[in-house]
Amino acid sequence: MATSDLHSGAEPAAGASGDHNITESAFKAYWKENLSLMGILLGIWFAVSFGAGILFRDFLDQFSIGTAPLGFWFAQQGAIYVFVILIFVYSFMMHRIERKYDVDDDEG
Repeated sequence: MATSDLHSGAEPAAGASGDHNITESAFKAYWKENLSLMGILLGIWFAVSFGAGILFRDFLDQFSIGTAPLGFWFAQQGAIYVFVILIFVYSFMMHRIERKYDVDDDEG
């Protein structure tokens, strides 16, 4: 969105597709929530993939899932499972945020 496209807080600003009316303050709040959610989910992903798979591997290897040590399991499979779960969490949460700010494109 170009700087010239921004409106004052009292005027509605067009959404990304141009078919949503949203004030500038609501637009900023929407993006703040979006970026906060993304930061939290990326932090969880980093903690699981780097933390559990690399940094805390020795500690986690005391435990096991089946015959695999837990640290090894997180490095090989667990981080991927968590990433897929986070994709669904992001989709669900963004749908709620979009409805909250009336920028949801779903009909019905």
